[in-house]
Amino acid sequence: MDPKRPWECADMSQVRAEIDRIDDEMVDLIARRFAYVDRAWQLKRNTPEGAVVQWRIQQVIDRVRARASEQGMPPEMVEMVGAQWRNMIGWFVQYEEEKLRQAEESRGGGTA
Repeated sequence: MDPKRPWECADMSQVRAEIDRIDDEMVDLIARRFAYVDRAWQLKRNTPEGAVVQWRIQQVIDRVRARASEQGMPPEMVEMVGAQWRNMIGWFVQYEEEKLRQAEESRGGGTA
């Protein structure tokens, strides 16, 4: 079934079906993003920067907020999107830090 544009929805069941479809796509995209984060920590094992790359985090937040603004979202929603991305990135950074710590311990470099 082809996606409907908002104005093509004739009733709430169609609106809800489209929202559910979009939610599914968003989850799928976040899962794909996670796969790249999973690869990132593996590549970071051999770099001095570690999991937190502050300039990159800010770059991503700025890009996402700009994209939200370009899409015509109200300013409050642009801020919310930026906050949600910062939250998601925070989780990903914790994940990377834990994976990097585990990798270091498995190489015998951990302190216990």
